[in-house]
Amino acid sequence: MTVTYVTKQSNPSATTETTLYTVPTVSVSKIVTITVCNQGVAGSFRISRSVGGGATVAKDYLFYDAPIAASGTAPYVITTPFFTNTADKIKVYASHANMSFQLDAQETT
Repeated sequence: MTVTYVTKQSNPSATTETTLYTVPTVSVSKIVTITVCNQGVAGSFRISRSVGGGATVAKDYLFYDAPIAASGTAPYVITTPFFTNTADKIKVYASHANMSFQLDAQETT
């Protein structure tokens, strides 16, 4: 069993769902943290987990249009680890282009 630590970052286009992280083949990942940083005006964001990498549906959302203050880091930092499996995708969405997302994970293959 091999354990690898990874960091993924994204600054998605406004109102565009973007894949932040895809669990590699033959792997289980523990998502340790996801942080949202807003470098612009107040807005909102979404974070979802698509099992098997499918299209995002209502049950996949961890956060949906969660508000975030101007020029700050979201108080919605996910710090309770959760597990994902091969091909699962973590997707993000921002109401404007001045938000960034960072995911830290532990991959076990």
